[in-house]
Amino acid sequence: MIMMANTENGNRGYLIGIVMVAVLGGLLFGYDTAVISGAEKGLQAFFMNSDDFQYNDVWHGFTSASALIGCIIGSALSGFLATNLGRKRSLIIAGLLFFVSALGSMTPEFLFFEYGKPTFSLLMMFNFYRIIGGIGVGLASAICPMYIGEVAPSNIRGMLVSWNQFAIIFGQLVVYFVNFFILGEHIQPLVEEMGKGIAAINPAAQWTVTTGWRYMFGSEAIPAGLFALLICLVPETPRYLVSIGRDDVAERILAKINGSTKAARILQDIKDTMVVKTEKLMTYGFMCIFVGIMLSVFQQAVGINAVLYYAPRTFGDMGMQDPMMITVIMGFINIMFTLVAIFTVEKWGRKPLLITGSIGMAVGAMGVAATFGHAGLEAVTCLSLMLYAASFMFSWGPITWVLIAEIFPNTIRGGAVAIAVAFQWIFNFIVSSSFVPMFNMHLTEGDDFGHWFTYGLYGIICLLAALFVWKLVPETKGKTLEDMTAMWKRRK
Repeated sequence: MIMMANTENGNRGYLIGIVMVAVLGGLLFGYDTAVISGAEKGLQAFFMNSDDFQYNDVWHGFTSASALIGCIIGSALSGFLATNLGRKRSLIIAGLLFFVSALGSMTPEFLFFEYGKPTFSLLMMFNFYRIIGGIGVGLASAICPMYIGEVAPSNIRGMLVSWNQFAIIFGQLVVYFVNFFILGEHIQPLVEEMGKGIAAINPAAQWTVTTGWRYMFGSEAIPAGLFALLICLVPETPRYLVSIGRDDVAERILAKINGSTKAARILQDIKDTMVVKTEKLMTYGFMCIFVGIMLSVFQQAVGINAVLYYAPRTFGDMGMQDPMMITVIMGFINIMFTLVAIFTVEKWGRKPLLITGSIGMAVGAMGVAATFGHAGLEAVTCLSLMLYAASFMFSWGPITWVLIAEIFPNTIRGGAVAIAVAFQWIFNFIVSSSFVPMFNMHLTEGDDFGHWFTYGLYGIICLLAALFVWKLVPETKGKTLEDMTAMWKRRK
């Protein structure tokens, strides 16, 4: 267990240490979901050379998004595991799932299949390993912000939970770099070359098809193994310890974080809301659950993950000469604007950031809709797309996780967070799997209907998201987790 000397005011180094370990789960979340962006073309070409089935766009769409099925399962299980095993042990399980998935996705032939021979059975095994990793993502996506929210003092909780989103975006940037360097002097195969045999593919792309995508998936084993080891060193959350009757241990941890004077008061506040360890989800009214669900729905329905998952392909369609490098640049911009949220969330509050971000995203999405595919406007399209992504990164990206970790009362938090995050992954899957068919829609041959329709739809949803926040979402800035119980009782 991470131990540092205690002071009357708490040890900030101790708190930062355990939070930094927890946010590694967020880094793996970002790494696992974005690794497909660099690997999907090589993977597509590999399976298109199968002799026993036809690997078409439908199969490729499913394979690219199969991890999201696991995310739905993992997030749905997160409440049960967090409540019955604790937050810490649930995160250890997530780390092990990440590790197994990385190695299995790199070599799905392990034990059962001939290496390098694409078959339908091998495709199913590959997707099985991706779904395992998705379960880990689903667990981490729900439990990491829950863990941080439950150990953090109320005055800096929003900032610390926002670091989880920073870790997610940083994980995406890391894997963009990893994919870029793994690709090296090699190139991605062209669609018209696929399915004609490895000899028909450009020699510079053959390594990408046979080996490159494997290294991209396998690279995740390094941070996954590190996370699984380090999470064993952090303490369980005080709120979970109180729920299982370990008040003495909970008070020691609270004293290390907040100081001995505040620890006793916080412990009593926790115990006051833990008189009944579990309550029905609707105990605090329909609106409590509805707001949490809709925060998750809007975070995905605005379309951001379609942009992130297909970034290199999208920039290539715009006519950019080096789409992988443009993707890395976008990753840096995303990092910078996530930092904006981290350093302003406790000053400006949650609602102003969400509303401002929604409007910025709407402007960016409409800009893409109006200019995509028009000769001479490629730079405007690219800048609009980056505005759209940057606006998400200082608003709906981190703040949704902050609110989901904060708004639910203690006695229903595990189950309520699980439901909210499950809806997040369901809509992630819907958006990610529908993006390519929508984007490629045509009313007449060769028109750009799908381009402007897709981003125009995302822009409208962004405006609806701003309206939802303004009317229904409570401001949680400066409130303790125990304050939320009283607030929802009043609003019931």
